[in-house]
Amino acid sequence: MLRLYFFISLMCLVKSDPDETCPSFTRLSFHSAVVGTGLNVKLMLYTRKNRTCAQVINSTVFGNLNMTKKTTFIVHGFRPTGSPPVWMEDLVQGLLDVEDMNVVIVDWNRGATTVIYNHASSKTRKVANVLKEFIDQLLVKGASLDNIYIIGVSLGAHIAGFVGKMYNGQLGRITGLDPAGPLFNGRPPEDRLDPGDAQFVDVIHSDIDALGYREPLGNIDFYPNGGLDQPGCPKTILGGLKYFKCDHQRSVYLYLSSLRENCSITAYPCDSYRDYRNGKCVNCGIPQKESCPLLGYYADNWKEYLKQKNTPMTKAFFDTAEEKPYCIYHYFVDIITWNKNIRRGSITIKLKDKAGNITESKINHEPAIFQKYHQVSLLARFNQDLDKVATISLVFSTGSVIGPKYKLRVLRMKLRSLAHPERPQLCRYDLVLMENIENVFQPILCPKLQM
Repeated sequence: MLRLYFFISLMCLVKSDPDETCPSFTRLSFHSAVVGTGLNVKLMLYTRKNRTCAQVINSTVFGNLNMTKKTTFIVHGFRPTGSPPVWMEDLVQGLLDVEDMNVVIVDWNRGATTVIYNHASSKTRKVANVLKEFIDQLLVKGASLDNIYIIGVSLGAHIAGFVGKMYNGQLGRITGLDPAGPLFNGRPPEDRLDPGDAQFVDVIHSDIDALGYREPLGNIDFYPNGGLDQPGCPKTILGGLKYFKCDHQRSVYLYLSSLRENCSITAYPCDSYRDYRNGKCVNCGIPQKESCPLLGYYADNWKEYLKQKNTPMTKAFFDTAEEKPYCIYHYFVDIITWNKNIRRGSITIKLKDKAGNITESKINHEPAIFQKYHQVSLLARFNQDLDKVATISLVFSTGSVIGPKYKLRVLRMKLRSLAHPERPQLCRYDLVLMENIENVFQPILCPKLQM
């Protein structure tokens, strides 16, 4: 909670922009947050017919809303300064890019704007009631619950859950983007988002140690980078305002990346982040196995698989890059050594193509154990996906600063892509890695019969 209050105080410095010509998200000042705001919910519709200028709609005025198409509601969370969410416009346009649908912003800034988080939290059920009344009218006009999709951010995720409960879980889908943790952690299902609130509930947890909810809340729960510190986000308070909100907001930006054709983030069902990092949970990426779940908009492709397996809840883990669009590419580095004694250490691998592009992966989350004639399979994560690798470099390190330098005698190294298993596997034989010394070599194609 201390981090939350620091976040509120720093947000005091943010100012809102002047009103625009078209109806837009409510802009309030920090003064409004200090004195508090009464709840007022405004619904703003965007379609491909009016992508850039919203229509204010209500239970009697529906504008361009097409009852036969999917209707996606975007519900924001706590707004301690009254400023509009910086990601809202990108999310609206991204959704309209991938599908011809109705996109409705649920603007409850009058209510969410307050410096007292508890006051905003207490209004969530009232917002859900407003949405329920509106959706009831959509159903009267011929809309289907199957076509109702709610994307809830932080407090908005629990609002989505409350709406879903009022329809006995028959809404088509709910996506929770880092559902709020404070005042909700440990609460029973009726007081928060729950897997039974829609036909399919997917959740991205990106700040489980501060502003987000730690435990699973959906049919599938995604934990980027373990759900804790996100790459590229400040690690200390010296990062200013970004330190308090970066991890929490990353869930939104990861979802946005799924709306771009050049980035499909694959996740791996697993019991723990550690098991994922150790390469124990990537069978879904192997040919002739089930497909891996995708993060974000297309996560519901996994809905039928969950039904077939009769698995009500699944946790999935993955790592990301520091910058947009956050995609990384997984490879296995298989190493067989012939040292007489056991060696413990980490491996850094660097790939380079003929064009000079370089990408690097440090596999150092925990020491690998290398034993004579025993294959160690290390999961490497690269920010770039190089189609044709010209050279590979390896560095072995024990992490010791003052101890003796060791050698790692490699009988065979093999590199294989998880994202593109059809690509030829690359090998190299009889290498001696001197500790902390880079060994650069040209790989050769592995024998085709080799596993």
